[in-house]
Amino acid sequence: MALNSFQAFLSIFSLLCSIVAAEDPYRFFSWNVTYGDIYPLGVRQQGILINGQFPGPDIYSVTNDNLIINVYNSLTEPFLLSWNGIQQRRNSYEDGVYGTTCPIPPGKNFTYILQVKDQIGSFFYFPSLAFHKAAGGFGGIRILSRPRIPVPFPDPAGDYTILIGDWYKANHTTLQAILDRGKKLHFPDGILINGRGPNGVSFTVEQGGKETFKTMRRFEIPYAYKPLGLRKTYRFRISNVGLQNSLNFRIQGHKMVLVEVEGTHTLQTTYSSLDVHVGQSYSVLVTADQPAQDYYIVVSTRFTSQVLTTTGILRYSNSAGPVSGPPPGGPTIQIDWSLNQARSIRTNLTASGPRPNPQGSYHYGMINTSRTIRLASSAGQVNGKQRYAVNSVSFVPTDTPLKVADFFKIGGFRVGSISDNPTGGGIYLDTSVMGADFRAFIEIVFENPENIVQSWHIDGYSFFVVGMDGGLWTPDSRNQYNLRDAVSRCTTQVYPNSWTAIYMALDNVGMWNVRSEFWARQYLGQQFYLRVYSPVESIRDEFPIPKNALLCGRAAGRRTRPL
Repeated sequence: MALNSFQAFLSIFSLLCSIVAAEDPYRFFSWNVTYGDIYPLGVRQQGILINGQFPGPDIYSVTNDNLIINVYNSLTEPFLLSWNGIQQRRNSYEDGVYGTTCPIPPGKNFTYILQVKDQIGSFFYFPSLAFHKAAGGFGGIRILSRPRIPVPFPDPAGDYTILIGDWYKANHTTLQAILDRGKKLHFPDGILINGRGPNGVSFTVEQGGKETFKTMRRFEIPYAYKPLGLRKTYRFRISNVGLQNSLNFRIQGHKMVLVEVEGTHTLQTTYSSLDVHVGQSYSVLVTADQPAQDYYIVVSTRFTSQVLTTTGILRYSNSAGPVSGPPPGGPTIQIDWSLNQARSIRTNLTASGPRPNPQGSYHYGMINTSRTIRLASSAGQVNGKQRYAVNSVSFVPTDTPLKVADFFKIGGFRVGSISDNPTGGGIYLDTSVMGADFRAFIEIVFENPENIVQSWHIDGYSFFVVGMDGGLWTPDSRNQYNLRDAVSRCTTQVYPNSWTAIYMALDNVGMWNVRSEFWARQYLGQQFYLRVYSPVESIRDEFPIPKNALLCGRAAGRRTRPL
């Protein structure tokens, strides 16, 4: 009898060990968010620092990792972080925007529990409340492939995060006050690279030795073997974390091979410069194949009458001298140039993504869409103040985050408060929430009747950018859709007086923010929430509210669930 009990204990112990061993790894982060003096454009500003850093620390992770991020708010105002491009599978409570998550009060902390489920690639985090994004608080996120998943290029000799963005010299509180008065912001004062102004940042590379082939990881498949000559190759993860402007990125004397866009391995196309619209992320490979010296890294605004430019330095470790000549020029207002480049960015169908099966095994072009949603932006005034809208609705938040209110069934918003199509009417204020069915496959057309380039992001999802063109979208526009190898991403641009169409599988239950990445427009109403709903309240479809969820507004004083 004792022997049987001991054998039973061993069996249970072995089972528990196997469960623990099979669990995805955990990575722990502890962040203290503070104010601090920063001087990115030569004048003192109040910045938002994370552990004393501006920009904040990078997050390094691997597919399926669990990220436990304890954020302590040492500011004098509420604070939230959001995770641009992290899909928060079944868990929109952790998304970190005000429609899903109660803010962290001053002097308090909150622990985000995220999983980068079935994701790879380059993303970033940022502060989502008020106008904090204009003060910093952002940083890079990289998600590496698991060791047994083949990657369609050799291991780079180095891997750099490059955060670019337009910037104001004024404090974020001053900028927010201008918007609150119903006024527009003036043109930004400059551009930053990793939080620094002109020539304030450098990246060091080595030319390498005499090898003909770069050493490959043993698990990479044969098509990934690529002769690299005599030089080392580096990966640059470029994200536009700015407030409004599209930016062009280029490196003097060097070509860039695009390999990944927001979690999708792309066809490896070579570019001399790359347009990065606000909110977007790209990975490029750059080979140190030029004479050993310093070279300009150049970032400049696109589609603006006044062109802002900044520079950094690509420095060879055996550099024989400083940069020489003027920084290389780039495109300025040319729309067709940018549109053609965008159309050239396509999915590598044979490469693996986060799983070993090829990215092209999901035949999105063969799935019938069940719904078409047309979203048109507009600008105007309401009660004498500047507002921005989607399908005529300018979003106003409620006193309780929508997802929290939905969980406790305390109302405060109406599903269906925004139309599927442009109304053509004047702008009005409402808490706009659009309902959608779990597992539907839909078409969304972003329509831009204005004379600026716009950028749209959808939390919780990636989508296929199947088409974009000038003029008005009509059903006949579908004849030019790319139904084979469109890139899958989470942020897309819409050119002036143009449209962009996407296909999206609604496979992630939750309350998801659909927003302009032009941050003043987002702040003044150009956003709404997509409520993807499953009538089956099952953990298979959606996780319950986190045990440690902060509760505010009309949910204050309630309980989440037993600890």
